[in-house]
Amino acid sequence: MEVVEMSKINQLYYDEVQVGDDVTPLIKGPMTTSHIMRWSSAMENWHRIHYDRQFATEHDGLPTVLINGSWKQQIMCQLIKDWVGEEGWLWKISFQHRAMNIPGETLTTWGKITSKYEANGLGFVECDIGMKNQEGIEACPGKSTAVLPIRGGKSIPYPFIPPKA
Repeated sequence: MEVVEMSKINQLYYDEVQVGDDVTPLIKGPMTTSHIMRWSSAMENWHRIHYDRQFATEHDGLPTVLINGSWKQQIMCQLIKDWVGEEGWLWKISFQHRAMNIPGETLTTWGKITSKYEANGLGFVECDIGMKNQEGIEACPGKSTAVLPIRGGKSIPYPFIPPKA
């Protein structure tokens, strides 16, 4: 009987993905002011637009308090890291903050494979990524490149050292 490590049971492999496939979405919410305040506290981000509704609306002219950009950044990274599994690697990620997100919203972080290629015995997967609220408003369009193990191939080195072009 073959013994298989638990981390490899749910491991995604390069051989299993195709251009056009969706990345498993990551859904958060509905977001509350408590979520925002906990993140602000953990990050020691005391900008009042994240916890003081009166300041946010009257001083800065915002609709209400805002979800932290650093929180959205972390969720974008989590989307790809969760998808590639323990043996995979999030190599590159970039995105823009294009819309404000507020308490009450449910945010869906998404991805779609746009290309894939092999280099130095490793599987590279490029994706369009983003974060939309429940109304479909895109807040964080971007791109990512992940490295997935090839079934039966070599392990991805840790720390990951990208191949030379």
